Amino acid sequence: MTIAITRRAFVLGLGAATAGLALGLERRVAAGPGKAEAPATTVFSPNPFIQIGSDGSIAIVCARSEMGQGVRSTIPVIIADELGADPAAIHVVQGDGDVRYGDQDTDGSSSIRKPYEQLRALGATARAMLVTAAAHRWGVPEARLAARDGAIWDGKRSLPFGALAADAAKLPVPATPKLRPAKELRFIGKELPLRDGPDVATGRATYAADVRLPDMLVAVVARPPVLFGKATKVDSKRALAIPGVRKVVELPTPAPPVNMQALGGVAVIGDNTWAALRGRAALEVTWDAGEHGGYDSRAYRRELLAAVRAPGEIVRSVGDVETALAGAARKVEAEYVVPHLAHAPMEPPAAIARVDGGRAEVWACTQDPQGTQEAVGAALGIPKQDVTVHVTLLGGGFGRKSFPDFAVEAARLAKEAGVPVRVQWTRDDDLRHSSYHTHSAQSLAAGLDAAGEVVAWRHRIAYPTISSTFKAGADHPSNGELGQGVLDLPLAVPAISMQTGAAPAHTRIGWLRSVCNIQQAFAVQSFIAELADATKRDPRDMLLRVLGPARQLDAAGQGVTDLPNYGMPLDRHPLDVGRLHRVIEKATAMAGWDKREGRALGLAAHRSFVTYVAVVAQVVKGRHGEPRVEEAWIAADVGIAINPDRVRYQMEGAFVFAWSNALHGAITYERGAVVQSNYRDYRVLRMPEAPRAIHVELVASDAPPGGAGEPGVPPVAPAIANAWFALTGTRVRELPMLPRPGTR
Repeated sequence: MTIAITRRAFVLGLGAATAGLALGLERRVAAGPGKAEAPATTVFSPNPFIQIGSDGSIAIVCARSEMGQGVRSTIPVIIADELGADPAAIHVVQGDGDVRYGDQDTDGSSSIRKPYEQLRALGATARAMLVTAAAHRWGVPEARLAARDGAIWDGKRSLPFGALAADAAKLPVPATPKLRPAKELRFIGKELPLRDGPDVATGRATYAADVRLPDMLVAVVARPPVLFGKATKVDSKRALAIPGVRKVVELPTPAPPVNMQALGGVAVIGDNTWAALRGRAALEVTWDAGEHGGYDSRAYRRELLAAVRAPGEIVRSVGDVETALAGAARKVEAEYVVPHLAHAPMEPPAAIARVDGGRAEVWACTQDPQGTQEAVGAALGIPKQDVTVHVTLLGGGFGRKSFPDFAVEAARLAKEAGVPVRVQWTRDDDLRHSSYHTHSAQSLAAGLDAAGEVVAWRHRIAYPTISSTFKAGADHPSNGELGQGVLDLPLAVPAISMQTGAAPAHTRIGWLRSVCNIQQAFAVQSFIAELADATKRDPRDMLLRVLGPARQLDAAGQGVTDLPNYGMPLDRHPLDVGRLHRVIEKATAMAGWDKREGRALGLAAHRSFVTYVAVVAQVVKGRHGEPRVEEAWIAADVGIAINPDRVRYQMEGAFVFAWSNALHGAITYERGAVVQSNYRDYRVLRMPEAPRAIHVELVASDAPPGGAGEPGVPPVAPAIANAWFALTGTRVRELPMLPRPGTR
């Protein structure tokens, strides 16, 4: 396969600045004070991602954030394998926020699926130049040379990359680096070690809260309980009397829309975390709740249900659904509700900032270092290129850490204090002042003919859109949100209508692992199981009938004008119903679906982030009559699996994450403020609640890579809900399955 790389493609696609295209011939000198200058080391850097030293060192940049999904164990391997270097011999450098690296926002399960061929092209470019350098040195044709094990080989003789670094650095960048045939890739698709695993397991790993700078102070912030609320009176006398408290600072109140702004409030800066926390507790603040002070979860749930019980804005249409429903032999209807959810990662947000004149330096557990650069620069009134953002490891992210608000707080307070400041969020802060998964209601109706075939499908949806965070007045789901299981849902039904209702936002809506696939897959996959029961069909058979035969669909075939397709071209990543069939067949075979006598099994399948996943869950009753997942089976088609072990772990983790949300997850509001404050009232799954076994199998595929971190989430809740119906005869139409006061 040949990839044409122009100068513009390097700048825009790979993120290399124009200066980076000139082959770097850097001189590194290793000499201590009072010592003679050491021999200079030449560094061959054909692009911002690769540095090969004449001393034999090979450094590869990982420009995405590591939050447990394994990008630092995978991205450098893609480059190294194409280059011909042993991944065990390379040094992985975590990339700072820098436009030279292109898109660094670690979200949307995009770290591999979007730049896969570009990452390979990076390695192929360096390999081609090293091969040319060796061919010149030996006076032989390039075609007979091979790159492997960190050297260029001509039969039995070889030259290590380091010996060719200086010569390669003088060569022009090839316009069309040729990618290796798949059979030459020695590491892609194989089991790879988790690079940061030993450090994480032994406590040597560095997270944001572990960073220490000379003279650093620590700050915590008392934020408005209600979005866009503000302090009308602040009495800091008692706070300033706490030993170790240095300063109390009022932060600016954001104006709608919230965008990426910090949330305002009153900061307490102290010598250490304990002093700052005690100082914050001693503050006396009077808050004006503002326009969202009346937000109440129970009342809003009623508003959402009212919105989906009335005709809405049509976003997908095939045939005449109302006529088909009216003429159907039988009509089946159901409503589904999913509450707000929080990310609740083990590591709450933290950021350290140092501001010196017109420059700032930030250390943060961020998913979006360039977005953090921009936000910090705007807050300080300096160009974003004068902001350096260092990315630490993330102790979980799930979308919340794409927001840079905590880093902006640190930058403002560091400027105010004149010394480095770490802003530390607590668990309470994180649950009460996060960005939240949306609160949704959905109404589905299907018309059945006399033979039990589905002849009409109407789906009404209402939830606050993520767009409301960025655009005042946005109150309908965006095309991108609807492209997560609504616009792209394959249906073999002659009359289809998808509609959206208005749902104004009263809190900060953001991305959460698998985003709107969560509620949309829950409703659709639960409803198809309800249709199976209504027609006395096997749930698997009904699912396959509703999806229709194996085929590839385009936008016109879906009754829409535009399919977002997760930012991927449809010609390379078509909506392939055959791949859905295969994961359904695989998962049910793994679970022994046809021999399930005495076992309560539930099935669901979903395509998201151009990956296909089917889940079968076996449910039993716990000691107190609560649902308990005994065992689970997952079949996933992720296309080419670059790091199969990490993909399997991501599917296992996705199951636990989704089951935790389905069983317990609910953020609720009273008088505009979040009720939950810690794991005691925002419960996450405990070990005894986890399945005794989660079996994962990857369906072999030669399709381009799909996402892995998020696609395992959507089918989990409906699979469990369907299993609970098989066990008890009770339908689950609202989450969480174990509701807490205030959720309904």
